[in-house]
Amino acid sequence: MDTLPKLNNEEIRVLGSLMEKSRTTPDYYPMTLNALVAACNQKSARRPVVEYDDNTVITALDTLKRKGLISTATGGSSRAIKYKHNFAIVFPVLPSEVALICLLLLRGPQTPGELNTNSGRLYEFESLDDVQEALEKLGSGDMPYLTQLPKRAGQKEQRYMHLLGESLDFPEDDEVDASSRPSVAGLETRVAKLEEELATMREKVDKLMEELGI
Repeated sequence: MDTLPKLNNEEIRVLGSLMEKSRTTPDYYPMTLNALVAACNQKSARRPVVEYDDNTVITALDTLKRKGLISTATGGSSRAIKYKHNFAIVFPVLPSEVALICLLLLRGPQTPGELNTNSGRLYEFESLDDVQEALEKLGSGDMPYLTQLPKRAGQKEQRYMHLLGESLDFPEDDEVDASSRPSVAGLETRVAKLEEELATMREKVDKLMEELGI
């Protein structure tokens, strides 16, 4: 693909969720529709929080498939259609770069420090310099995937935003004191883990119901 696709917010959330779960719950990937709807509607690690129904996600999947960014998978003991992303097939990006793009799709604009903090479950960067190097690579070349935003008042780091389409710049939680952010990030990680465990349980229930013919 010679140019970046322009995605709407629903397509961005669906694609980002598939990219995330391919790393965080590989045993249950590709994803069923039920699991993908739950992933899109997570209350943690998402900005903004949404409440998509099945039809909204199906519509986004259909348009993403026409754009070549996702594909379906069937076979094995499961008859259910499952979905997987093709981002790293369509574009020449490394796993570390996929992780950063995924975070920007799911959480909106972030600083290198925020991306470094939030990336642990997707990719282990050795240092903040490695994050910065990957961001600079993704923001350069004939087809940049992201761009820098102007610094906010009182903010030391510039934020980065993806260039895959609509990107709503939601205000930061200015009320949260900077010293408390590590604990907030830790709580988000715990909540995200619990939500993934719930999604895994749903996958097991779906599989059991299918085997029982329910």
